[in-house]
Amino acid sequence: MSRAGTASEAYAPGDTVALFIPCFIDVLFPSVGKAVVSIFERLGVDLAYPEDQTCCGQPAFNGGHRKEALELAARFGDVFEEYKWIVVPSGSCGAMAKRFYSTLDPGSKGATVGARVFDLATFLVDVLGTVDVGARFPHSVTMLDGCHGRRELGCTDAARRLLEAVGDIEYRELPAIEECCGFGGLFSVKFDALSTSMGSAKCANATATGAEYLVSGDSSCLMHVGGMLDHRGSNLKTVHLAEVLASR
Repeated sequence: MSRAGTASEAYAPGDTVALFIPCFIDVLFPSVGKAVVSIFERLGVDLAYPEDQTCCGQPAFNGGHRKEALELAARFGDVFEEYKWIVVPSGSCGAMAKRFYSTLDPGSKGATVGARVFDLATFLVDVLGTVDVGARFPHSVTMLDGCHGRRELGCTDAARRLLEAVGDIEYRELPAIEECCGFGGLFSVKFDALSTSMGSAKCANATATGAEYLVSGDSSCLMHVGGMLDHRGSNLKTVHLAEVLASR
């Protein structure tokens, strides 16, 4: 059985890829977006950045604000309609467009265009057929596997393969990798004690690996766990998958 994010069409050299940048990255972690651009430039893939893009609507969707979520899904469809390939360095925002737009309004432009969205790891491995992107990262790493990427997009294997192909890297499997880190967007706000408890468990498992870096395809998860690690005075650093792959 193919993974949920596997492409049904082949990428043709020269095809333009639209870059979808989530709010967390745009506002707090712009280096992740720059890293994605560096990767695609290295691979000779043409990129476009539609400047009218906004939030994908996930906070509204998760908060039960259906009208607002529908408006943002429709806007996404209008902004990205002309692109065959859309790549996002986020499992959660990718899942919102690819999986949940269709639950909001099946058959809509938003749902149709959203189905063309791929997370970065899946696009590189399944669409481009690339595992070794020419990166070098001489450090030990472990992976925080975000829930949306794992469960909705099935991108765990692709992300692991990309990491293991990086030059001079040492990959260490995270204990209980399938467990949520406790962020979950609004979940961490509404259920802060439970979120903190889950985050503490993730911190303990990540620290137990002895790795230098905790890597994830989701900046939001890294922000949550990274903040808890900093609060504990941990030496374990966080880094987005794209930044590892862009390293030379």
